[in-house]
Amino acid sequence: MIWRYLIEGPWVVFVACWAVGALKTRRTVNQESSASRYPILFLEILGFVLLFSDAAGIGVLGHRVVPQTYGLAVVGVALTWIGIAIALWARWHLGQYWSARATLKEDHKLIRSGPYAYFRHPIYSGLDLAAVGGALAIDEWRCVLGVGLIILGYWIKANKEESMLTAQFGEAFQEHRRHTGFLLPRFW
Repeated sequence: MIWRYLIEGPWVVFVACWAVGALKTRRTVNQESSASRYPILFLEILGFVLLFSDAAGIGVLGHRVVPQTYGLAVVGVALTWIGIAIALWARWHLGQYWSARATLKEDHKLIRSGPYAYFRHPIYSGLDLAAVGGALAIDEWRCVLGVGLIILGYWIKANKEESMLTAQFGEAFQEHRRHTGFLLPRFW
C-alpha cells in the first residue's frame, strides 16, 4: 500500500519540524484554559485516529466511499503534500509566536507575511487540506468522518484565536480581517 507511505511521509516531516520549532518560541503571556482546550484536542485526535488507523474501519466506516482509482489516490497524495507545505510555510512565518494552543506570546506581533497575507489561519487550513488529501487517497468512510472532526476542531480553535487577536490588536486585526480569508485564502 504505497499510498499509505506517500500520505504518512509528509505528516512525519511535519511533526519533526514542529518538534524542532517548538524549542524556539517566546514566553507565553496569555493562553486558553485547559478546560477550553481539551474538547477541541479530543475532536482533533479522534479525527486523526479515524483518518490514519485501519482499526477505526469498523462496519460501514471501513467501506469505500467511491471506487478507488489511481487518479483519485494521486490527487489525494498531492493535496496532502501541498497542505503540509502550506502549514510549514505558515509555521515558518509565525516563527517565535507559534504555539500548539491558542496563546499570545511575549511582545506578540500580528503576522501578515507569507500565507498570512491571504488567510488568517493557514496552518489549520494546510492541515485540513492535508487531511482531505489523506481521506481521498485512503477512500473510506472513517476518513470522511475523521476529516469532518479535524475541520470542526480547527474551526473552533481558529475562532478562539480570532477573539484573542481582536482583544490584543483591536483595529489592526479588524483591518487584517477585511483583507484576508478565515480558513480559505482571499486573493482579491
